[in-house]
Amino acid sequence: MRKALALSLAALLLGGCASDPADRDISGTWINQAAIDAAAKGGPLREALQGYGPNLEWDVNTRAGQARYTNGFENVEGKLLGEEDGAWKVDFYGSSASELKRDGDQLSQAATENEPQQVFDRAQVQVPEGAPIGASFERALYAAYLGGTWNIVNGPGQGASVQFQPDGQVSGLPGADRYALCLAGDCASMSGGNDNIWLQQNGQGNTWIFARDGKKLEIFQTVNTALADEMPSFTPGTRQWLLEKQ
Repeated sequence: MRKALALSLAALLLGGCASDPADRDISGTWINQAAIDAAAKGGPLREALQGYGPNLEWDVNTRAGQARYTNGFENVEGKLLGEEDGAWKVDFYGSSASELKRDGDQLSQAATENEPQQVFDRAQVQVPEGAPIGASFERALYAAYLGGTWNIVNGPGQGASVQFQPDGQVSGLPGADRYALCLAGDCASMSGGNDNIWLQQNGQGNTWIFARDGKKLEIFQTVNTALADEMPSFTPGTRQWLLEKQ
């Protein structure tokens, strides 16, 4: 009996050791699910992204020693230096470094002088082959934030149903067949603290400011208050649509 117990313990220990490398491997795509969950509550998008960001997605290839991330504006590539005591260090070619550590199905990015600690979950959505980094986060966000059916309560097309698809297509909204939410960068700077959305049809489009409050979505025309030689500065103009989620 003692021999059988010893063999069982040995098998358990060997099994645990064999599974450790897989448990620590951080290869794959990881998205900032916490920011998505915060946005899905139906408040301002920028507040959710800033509160849990700034980084939105990591793409890691441990075999190739590569890691990259996006914050919705910049795509940053780094070199994965290796794993030590469960932590992986990413060097961004001498300018800075990040530390990544896996905890089950989550990836934690350690806090630095410039960024807070951030947590990422494995991406579950499917994106087309060759899609740019950030596509997994974007699709998951679009589904959580604008998914479902919206009714036009007021504005052109009043009474119609509108659907925003995770791949950026929109149906039922007059004058638009595609959309894109502003996540960061120049589009955010130009609108101050306001959320904005790009609406286009047949490749031609414009920036609109929107405000989300629970099941209500208001979309406003933009007014550019900047001079001709300055970067555009958009403020809300006339409300174009009031949508309500079913």
